Amino acid sequence: VQLQASGGGSVQAGGSLRLSCAVTGLTYSSYATGWFRQAPGKQREIVAVISYSSGDTSYTDSAKGRFTISRDDAKNMVYLQMNSLKPEDTAVYYCAAQRDPTGRATPAQHYEYTYWGQGTQVTVSS
Repeated sequence: VQLQASGGGSVQAGGSLRLSCAVTGLTYSSYATGWFRQAPGKQREIVAVISYSSGDTSYTDSAKGRFTISRDDAKNMVYLQMNSLKPEDTAVYYCAAQRDPTGRATPAQHYEYTYWGQGTQVTVSS
């Protein structure tokens, strides 16, 4: 199983970025997918998560109304659309996946995920 995150970059406050995560090796599996971020000196935190078949989503409070997580299972891709970016969004963003036979889980803790991408840097300047 491999996850490849991309789409990070440097933007000014108020700008937008779309992160992508390509998932390979889970084609015939049901899995939940999450986006996490880690800023320097801080712990890794959940940003958003989406279930496999129910389409349930969950967001951290700071992301609600600004970020949208989505998935395209035909392409084995997961996305994080980030709008109205703020300097405090600056971090390395990671995508993660966890097998979920129910198709409804939205795990929110990093230790609930088995598979991780390599991270992509997002820098928001004021």
